[in-house]
Amino acid sequence: MEGDSVTLNSGLTEMMDDDMILWKLWIENTLIAELNVTAKDINVYDDHVYERFRGRLKVDVQTGSLIITSTRFQHTGRYELLINHIRIIFFLNVFPRLPVPVISRDCSSSSSSSSCSLVCSVLNVGHVTLSWYKGNSLLSKISVSDLSISLSLPLEVEYQDKNSYSCVLNNPISNQIQHLDISQLYSEHCCGSTEAVIRLVFSALVGVATFILLVYDIRSRRTEHDQPQPSSQT
Repeated sequence: MEGDSVTLNSGLTEMMDDDMILWKLWIENTLIAELNVTAKDINVYDDHVYERFRGRLKVDVQTGSLIITSTRFQHTGRYELLINHIRIIFFLNVFPRLPVPVISRDCSSSSSSSSCSLVCSVLNVGHVTLSWYKGNSLLSKISVSDLSISLSLPLEVEYQDKNSYSCVLNNPISNQIQHLDISQLYSEHCCGSTEAVIRLVFSALVGVATFILLVYDIRSRRTEHDQPQPSSQT
């Protein structure tokens, strides 16, 4: 996985005095490291290969194994090891770290609707599979081998469904899971509309009460105004 260190093992437990080890990028036939036990010489050419290996290559002096630190996806490829003219090919596959999938919903605002449309999505991923699960059962999935692509996978669920759902993003070595709480969806769906109705009714009652008080106040004032005033005596 990106950021980890990886060791390409030479298979040797100890170098002999006459051993000569060369590490190359197989396709490009580019030398990246060499170890000459007789000359007690170790050379690492980590700044000659498009700088993608700069400061990341080491050679184990005892075994001749190649160590790549802080790996990146660009380090994926075939590596060639030559030990005294014996060739060994390694294939290294470095996977990016996976983001957590995001679940968005498009639920009807009508309380009579019994289902909700969900979409699980991820951005800028490659060589992954995005899946919907109900419990441990796979419902649907979509895979991609390209790099830096966005994926989305829809799902229709019933509010009364008591099963657990999850959206899973995975590659061959890791996964990320986003769980879905249907009870929360149902609560927001049914109770959200109910709450809106309650607020509307409450606002109407407050308005009616305010109107009644206003009418009562006006009538009281008129009554006081219409009452005869007592005459004054001199």
